[in-house]
Amino acid sequence: MRFHGFAALALLAACASAPAEGQTPAPVRSMGEILEQSPASDWRAVDPANTIYMDLPGGRVIIELAPEYAPNHAANIRALARAHYWDGAAIVRSQDNYVVQWGRDEADATSYGEAQRSLPGEFDRPRAGVDVTRLQDPDSYAREVGFADGFPVAGQNGRTWLAHCYGMIGAGRGDTADSGSGAELYVVIGHAPRHLDRNVTLVGRVLQGMELLSVMPRGTGALGFYETPEERTIIRSVRLASELPASERVNLETLRTDSATFRDLVESRRTRRDAWFLQPTGRINLCNVPLPVRTR
Repeated sequence: MRFHGFAALALLAACASAPAEGQTPAPVRSMGEILEQSPASDWRAVDPANTIYMDLPGGRVIIELAPEYAPNHAANIRALARAHYWDGAAIVRSQDNYVVQWGRDEADATSYGEAQRSLPGEFDRPRAGVDVTRLQDPDSYAREVGFADGFPVAGQNGRTWLAHCYGMIGAGRGDTADSGSGAELYVVIGHAPRHLDRNVTLVGRVLQGMELLSVMPRGTGALGFYETPEERTIIRSVRLASELPASERVNLETLRTDSATFRDLVESRRTRRDAWFLQPTGRINLCNVPLPVRTR
């Protein structure tokens, strides 16, 4: 795993941009300006083969899978989507400041198609071969944090894993590590529950449509589960983007987290020198770094 050191970059940038005596300081660029001025090469197209469209009554949620971290779960989710497993399933849980969850009741006999009903947990992976853009800021849960291929990650002791930030998707499980399959999924809608890192398999993140999930009515039962069918939101369909004709796909790009534009964005959010801020903190949390997405 190769880490890009922000500390040295920030120091060099500060020295290069520091105005000489009598000169006017360079203007501070907003995040919007940084993105507007970014070269096309600093963006990457989202692979339709790893993109899930979940259509709800209120609109579409678009999810990007992370097969580099959870290859077996990603393959299972693709198989479930091809089998139309989630068509007619429902949002079953909405716990305030925590997660929204969807799936089917355990007694439901809907076919899994070619998917498996249980999988070993994929909680972390070896660090070797993962190129991470590292944050210089300290973290409470891991020795190193940063971003790889557009996802928030953490690592230590030769291992790396996806982090439970807002919008991340996880595979629900029971009490044993091999009791999940990806058939029951949840999305983080509240303050990052990082204590779940390496205890649940994270499978991807929401690229569009978080506004549809985060406003789901809070469940009245324990842990935010809905107690009556009327409380649930029915899922119209879940499809792989690659299964749809090109004319029906949403062509999305995400900002490459190994790009110069992303490093500029992180530094701008760490210092927050725009006029409204009276006390820039000079620090940023892993889950407070925006991960921009745009339509091509």
